[in-house]
Amino acid sequence: MRRYTRKHHSSLILLAVISIAVASAIVVFKVSKGLSWHYLASPWTWTSTLGGPFSSRHAIDKRKEKAKEYINLERIWNDESVKRRGKHRDGSLEMVEADLAKARALIRDASLNPSNSSTLELPDSDYVPQGNIYRNPHAFHRSYLLMEKMFKIFVYEEGEPPLFHYGSCKDIYSMEGLFMSLMEQDTRYRTWDPNEAHVYFLPFSVVMILKHLFDPIIRDKAVMERTVVDYVGIISNKYPFWNRSIGVDHFMLSCHDWGPRATWYVKELYYNSIRVLCNANTSEYFNPKKDASFPEINLVTGEITNLAAHLTPSNRSILAFFAGNLYHGKIRALVFKHWKGKDNGIQIYEKLPVGVSYSEMMKKSRFCLCPSGHEVASPRIVEAIYAECVPVIISQNYVLPFSDVLRWESFSIQIAVSEIANLKNILMGISEERYDRMVENVRKVQNHFLVNDPPKRYDVFNMIIHSVWLRRLNVRIYS
Repeated sequence: MRRYTRKHHSSLILLAVISIAVASAIVVFKVSKGLSWHYLASPWTWTSTLGGPFSSRHAIDKRKEKAKEYINLERIWNDESVKRRGKHRDGSLEMVEADLAKARALIRDASLNPSNSSTLELPDSDYVPQGNIYRNPHAFHRSYLLMEKMFKIFVYEEGEPPLFHYGSCKDIYSMEGLFMSLMEQDTRYRTWDPNEAHVYFLPFSVVMILKHLFDPIIRDKAVMERTVVDYVGIISNKYPFWNRSIGVDHFMLSCHDWGPRATWYVKELYYNSIRVLCNANTSEYFNPKKDASFPEINLVTGEITNLAAHLTPSNRSILAFFAGNLYHGKIRALVFKHWKGKDNGIQIYEKLPVGVSYSEMMKKSRFCLCPSGHEVASPRIVEAIYAECVPVIISQNYVLPFSDVLRWESFSIQIAVSEIANLKNILMGISEERYDRMVENVRKVQNHFLVNDPPKRYDVFNMIIHSVWLRRLNVRIYS
């Protein structure tokens, strides 16, 4: 009898869940008829951490396949009458979409017809598209100039520091606080008129939520859920913009490992919005068609001057170098197992000897190993770029920062986990000519990873903005 009761109750609960799912599907589908996706052609070709073509199926949440009530934006109806049926005319949105349509056309022209592109005639002393660090230098240049001219971001003012509008500007999560600070002070992209905005920034800090609300003993993650859900609820009730687009023109940014987790609790934020994340892991449902990867930069003291070095390759006597915690993920354990103390050319340390400088070791090395830790992102990638040491990226399912623009294979080596044992042969097999080209490309790409306050054109702040700009170009919201 007790067994039957449990089974009966389980059936009732399942029936209730299915009923809610169906109701949600009807509501969301009605709103979704006003959206359409536009995927730009080359050069925006997604690549995986190992350089091959990125398959979007890896970014599809399995829970999304089971929970059919949530919107699949790639299967929106294309019938114009359906899109506009029952919709009120929104003049400001129509103007925003008209501007974006022009931008798409100009970027496509620069991409497909670089020799005929008017971009070639545009004066820009800050941009010298030499070498091969870009997938399509003319398309990127055109896109960047259009972004500077057109792109407008509205920052919601609701919320009080330190959970909102504030974050730490030093340590491994520095980019979360720095971006928020620079965005709040920005005069180029920020608009105070939400009706002219192309995207809307949700300025909550995952780092600060966990720092101030998370109890390390109780470890109740619900504090993050309550904060994010309540904030989106306030925004969606006070303004029309979230509901108008079911969140597709809104973005959040986080460098914390739990940044993706913070978006679980609002399904539209998780499935629809632009999530700008350091932890860009496709096995955890990071979707590069709508989400953007940005670099993890460890500013130990918060100092941003003299970040980059200038040394010649001939001064580098060490083949490869790594120093870091052995017990920080499975990939590092494999690196230590195969190479710690095994070869003088490959220097692996858990702790550096007294008097040995980490930064000086990077400057003396030809290659700097950047294995993932518990999460895919590693601050060592940018540290290597600053030191003009060719990064050797050892990761899985990692979408590299700005990889829709940059050809990472031109200035880094990407090694599969299965090839760790063959590391030395791979590095020794790189010719001096190729190595010199890679070092030169590392120097060229430094500009895109430098932190400046105030920001400078093409630096890391502007590259993050450009990644958001590209994602906004990918979707059209009908009035």
